[in-house]
Amino acid sequence: MTDSAPVDGQPTVPMPVPSPPAAPAPPQAAAAVPEAAPGLPVPAVAAEDAPEGPPARLWDRMREDPQYAPEHLALEAVRRLGPEAARWAARARAERPGAPTEELAEQAVRRFVNRARLSGAVSGAAGLPGAVIDVGVLAWTQARMVLHIAAAHGIDPTHPDRATDLLVLQKVHKVAETARLALGVAAGRERAGALFGSGGQAALGKVMLRLGVRLAQMAGVRAAKRIFAKVIPGAAIILGTWANSSATKDLAERSRQLYRSMGPAGGVPRPR
Repeated sequence: MTDSAPVDGQPTVPMPVPSPPAAPAPPQAAAAVPEAAPGLPVPAVAAEDAPEGPPARLWDRMREDPQYAPEHLALEAVRRLGPEAARWAARARAERPGAPTEELAEQAVRRFVNRARLSGAVSGAAGLPGAVIDVGVLAWTQARMVLHIAAAHGIDPTHPDRATDLLVLQKVHKVAETARLALGVAAGRERAGALFGSGGQAALGKVMLRLGVRLAQMAGVRAAKRIFAKVIPGAAIILGTWANSSATKDLAERSRQLYRSMGPAGGVPRPR
């Protein structure tokens, strides 16, 4: 397994290539891949500079509560990736004090669009479980990109309002107010799950399909048929690569417009 290039000076763990879901991997193999999604194929091979996937605990949370998967991902992204984006921006400005804001933002966009393209090529041929991994990795990569773009524009990427930004920018919710309400519900369910444990689950296949559709909505892969298309040999890799790259570029442009209009505001966005 090869570590991806560091974004903020800290080495990251790449999202490995998922194996076909033929036979369950032994416990030792699963334990060796800390970012593998529970209930999904155990990854086997790493791609150079491959995108990092959501942490295992977040996969658990999204699988147990697929209806609010985008909200859970947005909350965790700000908690986990916001500080990373802040450190990256601080280091980039220290190394190049005169670098224009737009140049820093473009640097982040290029890096994460490339990672998004890789995630489509890597896991596009692994059937429905691989498609769920793909859209989860894509949504996580896109969230990382948005937070880096915010940091490049002097907006605090660790502020809780960045989770709201993510959901609106990724078109999960149309306006900030409904996004905030949904985030509050998701946070409450997260706390309840920690206190009382998760309730009964539907069949795993049905849960994975619902989770995949919700994550695809967040990642900009709007049509559910694109998930099913990933199980078609040959077409899957091409479709996944194109869809991921296109959706991520569109999101990058929306993000740059938003944070450019806000300007450095101490992390508190203007009312929208």
